[in-house]
Amino acid sequence: MNLIYGIGDKPKFKDLIVFSLQQLLAIIAATIVVPIIVNGGGVQNLELDPAAALFGAGVGTLVYVAFTQKKSPVFLGSSFAFLSSMMAATAFGYFGLIVGAIFAGLVYVVIALVIKATSANWINKLMPPVVIGPTVAVIGLSLAGSAVGDFMKASGNGQSYSLVAIAVAVFTLLVTVLVSTKSKGMGKLIPFIIGVLAGYALAAVLTFIGKATGNDALLILDFSALVNNFAPLSFSSFFRVPKFALVEAFKELSAGQVSFQFSQFVSILALYAPVALVVFAEHVADHKNISSIIGVDLLKEPGLDKTLLGDGVGSMVGALFGTCPNTTYGESIACVAVTKNASVSTIICTAIMAIILSFFSPFVAFVNTIPSCCFGAMCVILYGFIAVSGLKMIQTVDLGDDHNLFVVGTILITAIGGLYLDFGAITITSIATALILGIIVNIVLNK
Repeated sequence: MNLIYGIGDKPKFKDLIVFSLQQLLAIIAATIVVPIIVNGGGVQNLELDPAAALFGAGVGTLVYVAFTQKKSPVFLGSSFAFLSSMMAATAFGYFGLIVGAIFAGLVYVVIALVIKATSANWINKLMPPVVIGPTVAVIGLSLAGSAVGDFMKASGNGQSYSLVAIAVAVFTLLVTVLVSTKSKGMGKLIPFIIGVLAGYALAAVLTFIGKATGNDALLILDFSALVNNFAPLSFSSFFRVPKFALVEAFKELSAGQVSFQFSQFVSILALYAPVALVVFAEHVADHKNISSIIGVDLLKEPGLDKTLLGDGVGSMVGALFGTCPNTTYGESIACVAVTKNASVSTIICTAIMAIILSFFSPFVAFVNTIPSCCFGAMCVILYGFIAVSGLKMIQTVDLGDDHNLFVVGTILITAIGGLYLDFGAITITSIATALILGIIVNIVLNK
């Protein structure tokens, strides 16, 4: 791919701010929704703070950038793979969540040390393009339901299916793709910002018309998050310190609410470590994906051991603030692919922006007012690029060979079909299950 900005390029400061805002827009919805889901399904209601998760993602990304020596344009955000683990760990309070994330990070650190001692060649043999390609493709395809669900949803009237919302989503989608493909200069680098703002403006006009005429079908926007943020008007309406996990954990400790025993540590380890082993495979898939986009093999330079260390330590540090283990974000990678901007400076600025804006409550409130259909349109493009990136990897694979055909077919069908493994408190997702099965089929066929 002909990149507009390469890894080491540094855009002008004013451009850098806009590029970073676009990256933040691509990852923020998924990052802040993880603690919200855990709040609704946890054993104990701890009221995890989405703003703290955003702060943790920013800090974790800066740690990752440091370990990878500014050579990998990847953003880390809250991991969905650990949702069930986090929900179960809420039984042990904030300390349980922090300890769990540390265990998950340590799995990465151990694997990184093994790779450092043995090289990453065995990873390439274990997961060649015939395995990684379809896995990356199904990562994008598995998210299609979420994207389309948002594509049809109107936030203002709570309808899960709205023709008006679909019209706004289509408008957002068309503006984004036209700006990305037809415009020149700055517009080509910020298609998502322009697209979402255009969709937001159309949704706002329709919502105001709907309120004026009493037509609920036109209520696409829900301004309640923004209104509630300023009611009553106070200093906290503009600036608020997030509820950091470590601070809340010490509050639990001082109140005598936490009393850890060895068996509890074992339970938390059992919740997080197996999932971390699975997410490791997704880490490899994501880095092979971004490598194919930027034309640099990140598994060799800076090296898989460094990307794993960055991911693992970044996840641990981020969880001290936001409770959520972090992971490499496909949305961020797809944003790099669409905009052809692989500048690590953009990733660094995005991380700093996430940290600063986590204290700025109106920003989080405004993001919550962006209609679901607008986010859905953006996700259709982002997830589509992830899927297509995986399919591009298979271009080098001879699908006329039954060996390859069996491996690719096994991964695609089991992942899309939703095959997963449930071991009580531990659930291995359909993508991870498909990847494992694909590796096994490939090994058996290779004797």
